[in-house]
Amino acid sequence: MPRATILVVRLFIALTPPPVVVEELRTATEALRADRSGMRWTGPEQWHLTLAFLGQVDDRARDELTERLARVAARHPPLALSLGGGGRFGDRVLWTRVLGETDGLRRLAASVQAAARRARLPVDERPYRPHLTLARRTGVHADLRPAVTELAGFAGRPWTAEELHLVRSHLGAGPGGTARHEPIDSWQLGRREP
Repeated sequence: MPRATILVVRLFIALTPPPVVVEELRTATEALRADRSGMRWTGPEQWHLTLAFLGQVDDRARDELTERLARVAARHPPLALSLGGGGRFGDRVLWTRVLGETDGLRRLAASVQAAARRARLPVDERPYRPHLTLARRTGVHADLRPAVTELAGFAGRPWTAEELHLVRSHLGAGPGGTARHEPIDSWQLGRREP
């Protein structure tokens, strides 16, 4: 009897801002993106709030994970969030801050990470820091401090995160060799199945 093929894919779990919020942030960062060398900017169509990065996941683990994520989503209410200001992780990553119900966002991220661990998937052990990645440094040195200063006055409109997404990342398949993200499953936050 032939062996079944096991599909392995690169996954992460995230929340996605609505199009109006993405457009507002795109407009606010337009001049900044045009003015920076040494940075690889994330396309607005890829902007999301990562709750857990999972790396390579096979079909069996993914099936168990999706069951667990459905329960996690049902237990957590929608979250009132906004984006504002800027920050950096050293001189590697430029991001905008997530504001609003960040305690609830941290609880959701902790539950998502626990679900992944229960599905026997490795999860980053660093404390969760709510942010949306805007750009990463390329091989060239880039000083991100001026960009953080320019983002200081950005205050985005409030929005409600209502869905949890399991997203597949296709490395190198996006514009300019970036990753392309494909949501493969979604669950409404706070919605209990009958």
